[in-house]
Amino acid sequence: MTEYQPYRLSVAPMMDWTDRHCRVFHRQMTRRAMLYTEMVTAPAIVHGPKPRLLDFSPQEHPVALQLGGSDPVELASAVRIAAPWGYDEINLNCGCPSDRVQSGCFGAVLMERPTLVADCVRAMQGETDTPVTVKCRIGVDNQDPEAVLPAFIETMAGAGVRHIIVHARKAWLQGLSPKENREIPPLDHDLVVRMKRLFSELTICINGGITSLAQAKALLDHGLDGVMLGRAAYHDPANTLIGADALWGDDFAPDSLAVVDTMRPYIAAHLARGGRLHQITRHMLGLFQGRPGARGWRRVLSVEATRDGAGLEVIDRALAELQARAA
Repeated sequence: MTEYQPYRLSVAPMMDWTDRHCRVFHRQMTRRAMLYTEMVTAPAIVHGPKPRLLDFSPQEHPVALQLGGSDPVELASAVRIAAPWGYDEINLNCGCPSDRVQSGCFGAVLMERPTLVADCVRAMQGETDTPVTVKCRIGVDNQDPEAVLPAFIETMAGAGVRHIIVHARKAWLQGLSPKENREIPPLDHDLVVRMKRLFSELTICINGGITSLAQAKALLDHGLDGVMLGRAAYHDPANTLIGADALWGDDFAPDSLAVVDTMRPYIAAHLARGGRLHQITRHMLGLFQGRPGARGWRRVLSVEATRDGAGLEVIDRALAELQARAA
């Protein structure tokens, strides 16, 4: 059996998507993969509602907290505040290209400030024994990735970072929207593979444009330590996460109907606390992607789960629609 390494497969931090309900849902399909929070800014943790920002269900483990920020003191404070929550990894975002992130001087713009990033991670490491990792791009704007990426990784290694996740695209801070930055800049998986060969002592993981488990396994076979799935894991979770634990030699692979059943107690508890159904089911729309009846499943959940008082009976109706169309 392959030694357990939670970074071998992970689900990317995705704003407005990978909240705590999404992560519980994903955990029903994989017991092994590392799940990442949405990015939370260090100022929000220092000054904001800490339980709302940091709470998660114990069943989410292994789970990583992704932080955004560029002030070493503030990031250190955020790590210290988050410590009692017991995250399995703390990740610093050096890859998000949004305007909001740029104006705060964090995210992908930090690719231009590796010395500052090194100061940040040293300050973060000083507050925790939990691994502090970095997620970055291959470069930004007119930078030459062949020169910039190895220099950035070397600086991170010098600061004590042992695990780096590389989104294998440039980020264009001027001229492209965040959505376009996820799609238009060309992928360079080969460059990330070369970084693993150059920095063999580091854990190097790849993100960007990976849409299947077969593709993930091929990249692992090229020597990379881990693969991070993004939008594919969200829009087509069954086909990308069910069976993923085979990467660790684990045969855990529930079918999609079983996943719905395992979510029921969690959903019922959420509703009992005054939560709304669609807060969870919005993440489940793609569960039957590509199967007969999937459109009916999505339609019932999209329309009915948003209504006041919607409960588990909506899921039953969505399943009935799925099964009627599949018959």
